[in-house]
Amino acid sequence: MYRRCGCRGPDGRQLGRHCPDLRDERHGTWTLDLRIPGPVGAGKARRLRRGGYATRAQADRARKNLLSAPTRRQRAAAWTTSSWLHHWLEAEQRWRDTTRRSYASHVVHYLEPYLGRVPLDELATWQVQAMFDDLARNPSPSGHMLAPATLVRLQATLRASLNAALRAGILETNPARWLRLPPHPHIRAEIWTPGRVAVWQATGARPAAEVWTPEHLAQFLENRAAVGDPLLPLWRVIGLRGLRRGEACGLRWEDVDLDDGTGHGTIRIVQALVDVAGRSVVAPPKTAASRRLITLDAVTTRCLSRLREGARDAHYDHRYVFTDGDGRPLRPERATRAFHKAVEESGLPPVRLHDLRHGAANLALAAGADLKTLQELLGHSTIITTADIYAHVLPVLHSRAADAVAELVDNADRRRIPLNDLSM
Repeated sequence: MYRRCGCRGPDGRQLGRHCPDLRDERHGTWTLDLRIPGPVGAGKARRLRRGGYATRAQADRARKNLLSAPTRRQRAAAWTTSSWLHHWLEAEQRWRDTTRRSYASHVVHYLEPYLGRVPLDELATWQVQAMFDDLARNPSPSGHMLAPATLVRLQATLRASLNAALRAGILETNPARWLRLPPHPHIRAEIWTPGRVAVWQATGARPAAEVWTPEHLAQFLENRAAVGDPLLPLWRVIGLRGLRRGEACGLRWEDVDLDDGTGHGTIRIVQALVDVAGRSVVAPPKTAASRRLITLDAVTTRCLSRLREGARDAHYDHRYVFTDGDGRPLRPERATRAFHKAVEESGLPPVRLHDLRHGAANLALAAGADLKTLQELLGHSTIITTADIYAHVLPVLHSRAADAVAELVDNADRRRIPLNDLSM
C-alpha cells in the first residue's frame, strides 16, 4: 500500500508517489497493489491496483477483504468492466466479422462510456439498469436516441460478455440478465394488399417491412426480363427460394447442380459474402442450420443454365454465380442498390431486398408447404422461429382457417347422429 496524488510536474505528467507534498499526511490518497488469480485456464496472476482511499486504514481494510474473499471475487476485482469487455472481444474467435464489428461498436459507443470504469466485481444490476434507463430517455453518447430494438441488441451484447466472465470463473451472476427494457414491438412483414397500395400511392406511407403478392413478384420478374436485367436470375432465386442476400452473392458454380435428371437443379448453401469495412469477405453461413440443400424449379434451373453459358462465353473466371460483370463476385451492398433501382423502375410498391426472402416464405406457405419444409428452406435453427415470423402473414392462410372452422360448425347438424341410433 502506498500514497499518491494527482499533482503534475512542469512536464505535465502526474507526480504520483513522488510528489513532495506527500510529506503532509492530508495530501493524496492511498492505493493498494496486489497480485491475484487470473481467469480459469489462463494460468497467470493479474495485477490489481485500486486507489482513492482516504486513509491507510481504509486501504488496509479493502486489502484484507480482497485477500480473504473467494477466488472468484478476487478474479473479478482484477478487471474493470472496460478491460474485460476488450479482453472478451479479442479472445473470442468464433464470430463472423459482421458480428464482431457489431459487438465492438456496442462496447465503444455505449457500454464503455457508461460502465467502463466500474470494477467488474462491483458491477451491479442497478448500475446496468441505470444505463439502459438513461439511454431510453436521453440521446446516447453518439448524439441520437436509441430504438427499443437497439437496446435489446445492446443488452444481448453485454449479457454475452458477462456470460463469458461466468464461464471464466470471474463472476457468480450476470448483472445484465434481469433488466426492464422499453416495450419492443415485433415488426412483422405485411402484404401489399390493394388497400395498403392505395394508401401508399396517396400518402407515401408504408409499413416497416413489406411483402409483395405473387402477382407483384410476377410483374417484377417480367419487367426485369423485358429490360434485359443481367441480375434477373438473382432476383428469381431470392424471390422464389428465399436465400439471404449474402448466401446468394456467395453462391459458386461448384455449389450448383443443374442436372439432377428430373429437370430440377439444386444449390447447396455452404458460405456467404458479407460486407465488412467497405469490402466483401467470405464467411460461413449464419447458423449451422443455414447449411442446406435447396431444390430449384425447372424455369429457374433453365435461367441459371443460360447464365452459366453466358459466363463461359465471356472468357472470365466464372467461379461465382452472380458477378459484377467482369467475373468478380457481386458485393451484397451493390446487390441491394441494384434491387432498389430495379423496384423504382418497375413502379411497384417498395420492398427491401430482404423482403423478397419474406415473400418466398409466404409463397411457399400459400402453395401448401408445411412449416417444417419452410424451416429447412430458409435455414432457420428452430421451427418456432419460422412459425413466429411467417405463419401469420399471407391473408389466404387466415381465410382458409376461417372457412375451415366455419364449415366445421355450420355442417355440424348434418353430421350429428340421432340419439335413438346410439341405443342400437
